[in-house]
Amino acid sequence: MPWLQVRLAITPEQAETYEDALLEVGAVSVTFMDAEDQPIFEPDLNTTPLWSNTHLLALFEADAEPEAVFAHLQLLTGTELPEHHAEVIADQDWERSWMDNFQPMRFGQRLWIVPSWHAAPEPEAVNLLLDPGLAL
Repeated sequence: MPWLQVRLAITPEQAETYEDALLEVGAVSVTFMDAEDQPIFEPDLNTTPLWSNTHLLALFEADAEPEAVFAHLQLLTGTELPEHHAEVIADQDWERSWMDNFQPMRFGQRLWIVPSWHAAPEPEAVNLLLDPGLAL
C-alpha cells in the first residue's frame, strides 16, 4: 500500500506545534530529520535537541488529500505554513530497506565492522561481523 508523505521545513520552536497538529489530522507516523547534516553529539539527559533547520516528515494513508492536510494544519496552528511538500511513497519491505544504508566500515589499518549481510571487504583483515542496531 502506498503512503502520502508530507514534509515541512520547521524550526525547533515550531516542532511541537506541528507534530501535534500532524497527529491530530491523522498522521500515522511523524519523524524529525536533519535538514542540513548538523550532528548532535551527546545530548543532555531528558532532552530532545533538534537541528536549527529541521524537516518534519509525516506519513498518511494513501487516500489522504494533501491539500486537505495542509488546510487543516493551517487551521490548527493558526499560522501560515512553512515550506511544505507532499509526495506519494511506494510501499516497500520497510524492515529490510534500512539495511541498504549500512556498508562495511574500516577503523585503523586492519579492523573492519561488517554487517552480516555483506562479505568481508578484506578477508585477511580483522573482520567483526556486527549487525547495526542500537549500538551503532
